[in-house]
Amino acid sequence: MLLELEKIIVPPGQTIVFKDIKWSDFELILEELGEHRASRIAYERGTLTIMTPLPEHEVNKVLISNLVEVILEELDIDFWCLGSTTFKNQIMLQGIEPDNCFYIEHESAVRGKKRLDLTIDPPPDLAIEVEITSRSNPNIYAALGVPELWRFTKGKLQINLLRKGVYIESETSPHFPDLKLADIIAEFLIKAEENGRNKAIKEVRQWLRNKNN
Repeated sequence: MLLELEKIIVPPGQTIVFKDIKWSDFELILEELGEHRASRIAYERGTLTIMTPLPEHEVNKVLISNLVEVILEELDIDFWCLGSTTFKNQIMLQGIEPDNCFYIEHESAVRGKKRLDLTIDPPPDLAIEVEITSRSNPNIYAALGVPELWRFTKGKLQINLLRKGVYIESETSPHFPDLKLADIIAEFLIKAEENGRNKAIKEVRQWLRNKNN
């Protein structure tokens, strides 16, 4: 094996980068690491990055994901959440594991599928990255054709829309055009920390129902 992974320790909040990794080795590394692990990987044309998130990262990831699910449910929009599924395209030599991702427009195309192949299947309609100590890899998401990428960093949400192969920052999301998501997410995270997740979720649900009536 090219890398003796059992000897590699990546402390929480740290990132390790390997150069000149062949695609075949990348596939073997994914298999050896397995699906049930704390680390996240990214692969871009021979460069492999392995990152282990901090607890703060995981809390924000889960809460933001919960909020997106609640909004989609209250808007009665079907979705398929695939979490940190590994998305890869051998032809493009690109691979990434988002903090979370959602199929919305293409929900029916992937519903129930156990394996995805981005040479055949569509990419996620929305990917979410929480950046605490490391930056996400927008170039990989762009290469894979993910139309919308959210980057949450320093307590703020940045919405990025793919336009002609490049991400352009936007004030709104085409999936939720009537919602000021940056403000909603910031307020929700504060309330969840102060009053608990369940109470914060209930307040969001009630607010959305009042808004839509």
